Amino acid sequence: MRIAVISDTHMPRGARALPGDCLARLRRADVILHAGDLTGLAFLEELTALGPPVEAVHGNMDEPAVRALLPEERIVEAGGVRLGMVHIPGPGAGREQRLAARFPGCDAVVYGHTHQPQVTRHGGLWILNPGSPTERRRAPARTMLELGLTDGRLEPELVALGT
Repeated sequence: MRIAVISDTHMPRGARALPGDCLARLRRADVILHAGDLTGLAFLEELTALGPPVEAVHGNMDEPAVRALLPEERIVEAGGVRLGMVHIPGPGAGREQRLAARFPGCDAVVYGHTHQPQVTRHGGLWILNPGSPTERRRAPARTMLELGLTDGRLEPELVALGT
């Protein structure tokens, strides 16, 4: 099973579009996770039209219609693993401990908001931020994550989509 993970797309905005490699990976995924700041309902509909089921949380920049449809946090079960999702992880100091306490029993926590990718372990928990495929800000590249699931084992891969 493959899970494609994105966040902080902030769309629609002008002529902004997802990079072609990102779109291809989203279409090939078994499930798409979006960790907030989709921004517009039209983009959520566009993402859903790609084919794979979409699981998402709302972010602080999302319009009211998106906030009404999506929860602030959720737990997704896929391929034998539990994935906690939230947009805003709180301050950097103590972040991993807070996320672990917020999502007990999860194999990974996916968050967004910072536009800074993170793929780290905290004890037995993966702490994952896909960065942003559209707005890199201070990150070296636009990024997303792909999560491979084999026999209940999670293997995250950070995918650079260019500068």
